[in-house]
Amino acid sequence: MTKLNGPRGVALTKDGSKVVYSVGDGTVYQASAYGTNKHIKKLGKVQGAGGIAPAVDTNAWGTTYALTGAGVGGPGSKPPKGGQTLYKLRPGKSPVKVANIAKYQAHDPDPYNRADSPTESNPFGVAALKDGTVLVSDAANNDLLRVWPNGHIQTVARLKPRWVKVPSGLKGAPPAGSNFLAEAVATSVTVGSDGYYYVGELRGFPATPGTSEIWRIKPGSKGAVCDPKHPYKGNCQRYADGYTSIVDLAGGPHGTLAVVQLARNSWLKWEQSGNPPSPTGSAAIGSLYLQYPGKHHKAGYKKELVRGKLHLPGGTAISKHGVVYVAGPVFGPGSVSKVK
Repeated sequence: MTKLNGPRGVALTKDGSKVVYSVGDGTVYQASAYGTNKHIKKLGKVQGAGGIAPAVDTNAWGTTYALTGAGVGGPGSKPPKGGQTLYKLRPGKSPVKVANIAKYQAHDPDPYNRADSPTESNPFGVAALKDGTVLVSDAANNDLLRVWPNGHIQTVARLKPRWVKVPSGLKGAPPAGSNFLAEAVATSVTVGSDGYYYVGELRGFPATPGTSEIWRIKPGSKGAVCDPKHPYKGNCQRYADGYTSIVDLAGGPHGTLAVVQLARNSWLKWEQSGNPPSPTGSAAIGSLYLQYPGKHHKAGYKKELVRGKLHLPGGTAISKHGVVYVAGPVFGPGSVSKVK
């Protein structure tokens, strides 16, 4: 699908025959996964996109969910009306609000907060479970939530910040090489073929490359802690490390994960590359990886797909047969593509 304005969310129906995707004004569409697409169905348009397309996922019964965040405004700016909300979409009908994520986070402060308000919320990743509940990763509250159909919310896990080295060449940053405690920024969530929950990190300021982790969380967990100091203890354990600015994950067959990096040199390097930064310049080149499983519940090797050809990719999906889809750029004209 081409000529899309700011595509980001992308998901597949259970049988892989339909692709669900979202664009910057909050509209969610469904199209055939096979051949040239002439039959595109509009599933609905949600309020509160705020300039960035909602995350989307579809459960085993074909129900589609769309998740809006805090918009593209800076820290402290007022979120758009209808933002920070999980919606259920029904073809031909208005979207139904399932839960206001920000309202829950107002009473669930991040105990490891390092910047801005500990109750801030920017829901960014979504994964629909087989039992009808929905997982939401919050990129501001740095946690993973589980949402029930009646709007009840429970905190599954919290991601602690990590000590990193400040990269060189940043404006307004401490001296290069300095130690800095950077927030996790939980942008993404998916369910692996093993049934475990996987959460990916963007890595907060100073966005040091190679410090974004993927965490593996035991299903049914409540209040788990993902701790970089003790990464292999408890119900949340480090699965993979060494990524940069992860914005989406997708679980595939045989334990594989598709992993999207917004910008291979970090989101901050891109933000500081121009005024405004170009969504198609060299600093906007992102990455798409297939991460293969290793031994003892840790990642094995990873393989980069279409290297150097993606600019600010935002979302990915992978079919049960291993066919990978990717959406982007998240700002400006873009597309949803099948990777061969």
